[in-house]
Amino acid sequence: MKPRLKRSVHVLSRTTGRLTAQSRVLPSFLIVGAQRSGTTSLYRALAQHPLILKPVLHKGVHYFDVAYDRGLLWYRAHFPLRVTAARLARRYGCRPQTFESSPYYLFHPLACPRIAWDLPGVKMIVLVRDPVERAFSAHAHELARGFETEPSFPRAVELEEGRLAGAVAGLRASPYSLHHSHRHHAYLARGRYAEQLTPLEPLIGRDRLLVLDSGRFFTEPEVVYDRVLEFLGLPHIGDPVFERHNARPRPAPMPESLRRELTDHFAESDALLTSWLGAEPTWRR
Repeated sequence: MKPRLKRSVHVLSRTTGRLTAQSRVLPSFLIVGAQRSGTTSLYRALAQHPLILKPVLHKGVHYFDVAYDRGLLWYRAHFPLRVTAARLARRYGCRPQTFESSPYYLFHPLACPRIAWDLPGVKMIVLVRDPVERAFSAHAHELARGFETEPSFPRAVELEEGRLAGAVAGLRASPYSLHHSHRHHAYLARGRYAEQLTPLEPLIGRDRLLVLDSGRFFTEPEVVYDRVLEFLGLPHIGDPVFERHNARPRPAPMPESLRRELTDHFAESDALLTSWLGAEPTWRR
């Protein structure tokens, strides 16, 4: 589809969505992170299930992190109509579920409290990846998208602390504000998963949180997929096609000295993941 035509279709769809927002369903589960950990691959696998309804236009709506000022009706406008859900429920004898995937939700300091307030009962899925590889992948990703201007990954790591200084306090003080570096340059901070998971337990409840090792997802996708369906209470219907998405070439290899340093940096945080995963992370075995 040509870019101009695609934009026109999106504008029309958004307009229609706003006009029919009250007749649309809200998500019953969310993939909230972590960035560069297989969220797109899981999203596309789940979207093939006939009882799982994705957003009308985009994988991630990013309402609870960067668009919260638009209001809940704006958010609801992105999802399928209730009549669509009712038709599927009659056909399959099971209530369908709607979802979206916005991997900044896990890291943004206000997103998960907002989710807990606006979507009571919602379930959350978190994928975690070797944080060293995640950071390296994220740098290549942000560089390719034009959000990173520092081509050297080691130098970007050095810059991170200064770039993120005061970011969380600023986002809390000005709830509708945006912080470019917090969203695009948090290479190490986003990989300290335990720091982000711990506050979720009292907000969401441990029984409504599923933390997945993306290393296992990529090697045993069928097993992980079945675990997700069990978590959601959905029957296994059909056989999804599993593919890896959004891979980025690296501008240069990571220096081995830096890899060792970062592996040590994440050791304590990785150890805390065992209680969430039910096993030692695959990258630590």
